[in-house]
Amino acid sequence: MSVKTKMIREKLHQFVDTIEDKKAIALFSFFEDEMDIDSQRKKIIFAERKRVISGEVKTYQWEEVKAMAKNKKLRNGL
Repeated sequence: MSVKTKMIREKLHQFVDTIEDKKAIALFSFFEDEMDIDSQRKKIIFAERKRVISGEVKTYQWEEVKAMAKNKKLRNGL
């Protein structure tokens, strides 16, 4: 973290600690999606799922994975 970023974070903390309730609620609603870790995880999972279903990502059967784990020559598939 740079010195400038640290200073910005400190100012934001001071601001948030002293603002009136209406402004705190508005600020929260603006960033709520970004603070919701479960929502972010779901977005990532569904984006990856879409890539797999579309065939954009190579997938492997369990037997292929076991074979690659046991044989270094087969690992280039990863």
